[in-house]
Amino acid sequence: MAAKVDIDKCTACGTCAEVCPVEAITVEDYAVVNEDECVDCGTCVDECPEGAITLED
Repeated sequence: MAAKVDIDKCTACGTCAEVCPVEAITVEDYAVVNEDECVDCGTCVDECPEGAITLED
């Protein structure tokens, strides 16, 4: 399982990257999750103000 970003909802605010405990998220035009580094903690899901991130298999 890894965090997935809905690029249509993502506003590239950077909140997810700031709260990620393993620094698995980078932000340019939208947030990108490095699936190899993501530990599926859900912190980004909880903190995303746009609801653009979900945890999926």
